[in-house]
Amino acid sequence: MPQITVDYSEQLTDSFDRGGLALALHTLLNETVDNVPLDACKARFVRTDTTVVGAAADGHDVVHLVIGLLPGRPAEVRARLSEAALELVRDHVKPTPGRTLHASAEVRELDVTYRKFAQEA
Repeated sequence: MPQITVDYSEQLTDSFDRGGLALALHTLLNETVDNVPLDACKARFVRTDTTVVGAAADGHDVVHLVIGLLPGRPAEVRARLSEAALELVRDHVKPTPGRTLHASAEVRELDVTYRKFAQEA
């Protein structure tokens, strides 16, 4: 169930341990959110080729992480999860010298229309 999407600046491609972050996030969710099974966690990484911060078209990199959970978790739990996820970003992204890294995380409730399936060939 947890749906994780990580948008990140193209310049971070070589300094970002995406697989390590995904596994760490899956473990975090498994240990903190009603024992979510590891195999229920899904993460995808979306590289963005253009990042603009304020008036600067260069010199900044962005990592924005969104975790979607089924409804029912209190806001305090989701806020703690956001903080823990940001710490994991710190551990898995090496800022590029001469550039500023902007990282953010959000934990959302999935809409009641959320459905899923898994199918093996």
